[in-house]
Amino acid sequence: MQISYSFIIPVYNRPQEVKELLESFVALDFKKEFEIVIVEDGSTETSKEVVTQFSEKLSISYFFKPNSGPGDSRNYGMEHAKGNYFIILDSDCILPPHYLKTVDTFLHENYFHCFGGADAAHKSFTALQKAINYTMTSFLTTGGIRGNIKSVNKFEPRSFNMGISKQAFLKTGGYSKIHPGEDPDLSQRILKTGFDTTFLPEAYVYHKRRISWSKFYLQVKKFGLVRPILNKWHPDAAKITFWFPTLFVLFVLFSVLLSILITPWFLLPILLYLILIFIDSSLKNRSAYIGILTLRAVFVQFFGYGIAFLKSNFLINILKKDPQEQFPFLFFK
Repeated sequence: MQISYSFIIPVYNRPQEVKELLESFVALDFKKEFEIVIVEDGSTETSKEVVTQFSEKLSISYFFKPNSGPGDSRNYGMEHAKGNYFIILDSDCILPPHYLKTVDTFLHENYFHCFGGADAAHKSFTALQKAINYTMTSFLTTGGIRGNIKSVNKFEPRSFNMGISKQAFLKTGGYSKIHPGEDPDLSQRILKTGFDTTFLPEAYVYHKRRISWSKFYLQVKKFGLVRPILNKWHPDAAKITFWFPTLFVLFVLFSVLLSILITPWFLLPILLYLILIFIDSSLKNRSAYIGILTLRAVFVQFFGYGIAFLKSNFLINILKKDPQEQFPFLFFK
């Protein structure tokens, strides 16, 4: 099968990110032609000048449209793309030189209509970015589902690094209006159409995550609010592991209470877990400072997600509230 690739990149007020991403495209070790589709989602600070700088080195299609969210912008890009296989990237990603060759080799040997790649931390990232990357990808915090396990079927790709065939896009209609959560929702609809998804651990990107502690908390909080909605839409995809952050929060609170009322020894399991994370993160990042930041990131991630997940479950599944009426900020019009 002849595969022609179109990279779909929605962007909102991030010309410097686009510049870094396009520089990584130039450095790709890949000889075949491919297309880059940049969709400016109503930006006031556009990337048009940056795109012009690379127009002689890369095949770039540039579109500007009113703001309608990342999901709709990706759909717009796929509708206007020339290729028959779309690779969705966030603008805050950087590609390693082997990326497209890895994807192309895999798809020619094992064709899947949808794949998801891993995210990794580049050596130039800040200590905070590396700490958050660890908590988002480590086996000790997320089971490694976002960054370490081998290729698996029925994986829910994330749209910072996701491939989808034109056939699958046309059959599903692409992304929905929810955000975040539009990527696992699309993955589940792809599976329901009879296509398989897979995970390519070697097709990783360096995901910068334009992040601060407050932005990270808001991000994981939204993830927690969205997941019960997705479980309601796709009950077959619900997993007990989605409850783990909430259980961690409850375990920490009860452990602290029992340590005050009875004995401090009730804190021992939590301390051992945190020590293990500190050692692992410090070794992998070669920095004790990043190890310390990771401990804070773990609590931000688990408490932000876990409490929001519990709240959303109560409102959606117990009180039977309408998701769009209850959480309008999670949906684009």
